Amino acid sequence: MASTPRTLDDIASIPFPPAYASGARNAIGTCLRLAPGERFTLITDEATLPIAASIVQDVRACGNPMNVFVLEDYGMRPMTALPAPILAALEQCDVSIYACRTQTGELSHRIEMMGVINRVKPRHGHMVNINHQIMMEGMQADFNEVDRLSRRVYDLASVARRITAKTKRGTDLEVALSPDLRWLKTSGIITRDKWGNLPGGEIFTSPARVDGVFVVDGVVGDYLCEKYGDLEAAPLTIDIENSRIRSCTSDNKELEEEFVRYCMTDENSNRVGEFAIGTNIALTRVIGHILQDEKIPGVHIAFGHPYSEHTGADWRSTTHIDVVGRDFDIWIEGRRIMTDGRFTL
Repeated sequence: MASTPRTLDDIASIPFPPAYASGARNAIGTCLRLAPGERFTLITDEATLPIAASIVQDVRACGNPMNVFVLEDYGMRPMTALPAPILAALEQCDVSIYACRTQTGELSHRIEMMGVINRVKPRHGHMVNINHQIMMEGMQADFNEVDRLSRRVYDLASVARRITAKTKRGTDLEVALSPDLRWLKTSGIITRDKWGNLPGGEIFTSPARVDGVFVVDGVVGDYLCEKYGDLEAAPLTIDIENSRIRSCTSDNKELEEEFVRYCMTDENSNRVGEFAIGTNIALTRVIGHILQDEKIPGVHIAFGHPYSEHTGADWRSTTHIDVVGRDFDIWIEGRRIMTDGRFTL
């Protein structure tokens, strides 16, 4: 732990690539729409300091009151609970960003943080594991255009009762939807109603039922993503029946075994809690990073927590792990909206 927490001047003086400035401006101006006088809180860490510096400089240029916290200044990592000064700042802020590299064992502090976010409702940008490549690609998107597309897909999906998703690699999913479970649009344009990941670009719900096969030839989420990266050469094939994992197979037996263990954490860790359609049309390839790859046009699902507080699902889980595929064909109520990963609306 640092003897004295770093100041705004300390962080603002850290050098960063010039292109980060437009990514930070996208985050602060376009996505979070920071207004004059609004209070801003940034939570970051050692690994993310150059990105934090670009954000700090942009907020400073706007003249807004700001708190910045570097996790390592307040305790050892992995940090299982957020320090009191950080929680206190979140209680008072209007806009916030969490831009940190994940470490195993820190899901508890992120859950604690999101409890405050969901109650206080600042406009919150979640930039977990943000890195140089994402700042240079996903954060350079035209989020107003992504939002327009997301709205069109949302308007179709939110009244549907059935979605079919297939790929040439073997994915074949039938998704049943319920009018009692809400869809959410997290296109990068963030409001107080729902915090969002940055970069944004997806719509999602908690499905009523999922059956079929999902071939994960993109990435898996949480800490497994950094460990295993792009799975195109050795996909994970998941057989799903009544929204539960029936079996998993992969040529990478270490991945297979670790994924299965993760999905046995609690009674709902193996249940499909999220069905999502990625809508960030600036993204054209898998980079092996869940924060960006789940926004690629296509489908991803997640096992575990169904974001009950937003979707209206009546169950919970202590885990949540996304799985992403490539090159989808998607039909909403029989209407094709995507072919080989390209929207056909």
